[in-house]
Amino acid sequence: MILEDKKKAFIHLGLFLKQFSTETYQENPNVLHNNEFFEPFKQIINRLHESNSWFKREQLQFCFNSWSIALTETNLTKWLTPYNLQNEQLKTIGLILAGNIPLVGFHDVLTVLISGNKALIKLSSNDELLVPFILKYLETVEPEFKNRYEITKEKLELFDAVIATGSNNTARYFEYYFGKYPNIIRKNRNSVAVLNGKESKEDLIALGEDIFRYYGLGCRNVSKLFVPKDYNFDAFFEGMFAYSEIIKDEKYVNNYDYNKAVFLMSNFNLLDNGFLTIKEDASYTSPISSVFYEFYTDLNEVNNRLITDADKIQCVVSNQLTPNSLPFGTTQKPELWDYADNVDTMKFLLSLT
Repeated sequence: MILEDKKKAFIHLGLFLKQFSTETYQENPNVLHNNEFFEPFKQIINRLHESNSWFKREQLQFCFNSWSIALTETNLTKWLTPYNLQNEQLKTIGLILAGNIPLVGFHDVLTVLISGNKALIKLSSNDELLVPFILKYLETVEPEFKNRYEITKEKLELFDAVIATGSNNTARYFEYYFGKYPNIIRKNRNSVAVLNGKESKEDLIALGEDIFRYYGLGCRNVSKLFVPKDYNFDAFFEGMFAYSEIIKDEKYVNNYDYNKAVFLMSNFNLLDNGFLTIKEDASYTSPISSVFYEFYTDLNEVNNRLITDADKIQCVVSNQLTPNSLPFGTTQKPELWDYADNVDTMKFLLSLT
């Protein structure tokens, strides 16, 4: 397959997904194969909503909109231009996908296919409907993709390299079984925000997007705050109030009630606004409905800490208080060239011999 044909197929996929990016689905007569896929995809969305209560329609719409923005001619070209993709290697790449948020593993699938390799995919049970449907759409747009992927429920076998995403515990399993193959093995990571008390109300509302999008289940969700000594949290909670409706979600409120009770029984000091608890804690991994915080006296301390703990951190957001930090409200809007764990997946695939 030539690169341009692969790009065109993914561009069509982006146009297809865009139809489902708003509360009212907008069927576009110019989208290829809508007669075959539009109504079935609506049914898939209904099944997702019923089978995984974290995959609410609003979250799915956000996901589809993000991918429709990413899969454009401009973005694909910008992403792929630095690489030499003229020769296809057709290596078989085992992919073990996470399922904590919708389509979280699709970037790996995209990268394998567009790099000219074959994907041997093991899905997460939490997200086993979207990727197969999307791949079916892709192979209908570009039939040569049909022989470029396989989905299996069995143990991965007959592969040349592995990209596996999981927890710290599963990563040890992955390293044991896949260590002798070229691999990328991803562990737990979290994202942090660095505040100095000068943030505007708009900044803090945008930070709420980084905290609450996908209910905080993603590695790009902010789960930890670094704040100056004697920081007043009133403005922070005012910004979070924009997301107060989240407490109406049954699964979220169950987590909120449970985690709050655990903290209180342990005599931890909490700040609480009725739908979010914040707790002083050195850890980066806070439970759903809670964010940890840590005081600092010098930003240099924070920067050194972030460098030391780089293998635990996915994203940092701030008003340019730390090097390479992202603007508030953007953690769940990665570009195609924003690789997980800052490991260039495309470069890894192209290095295989």
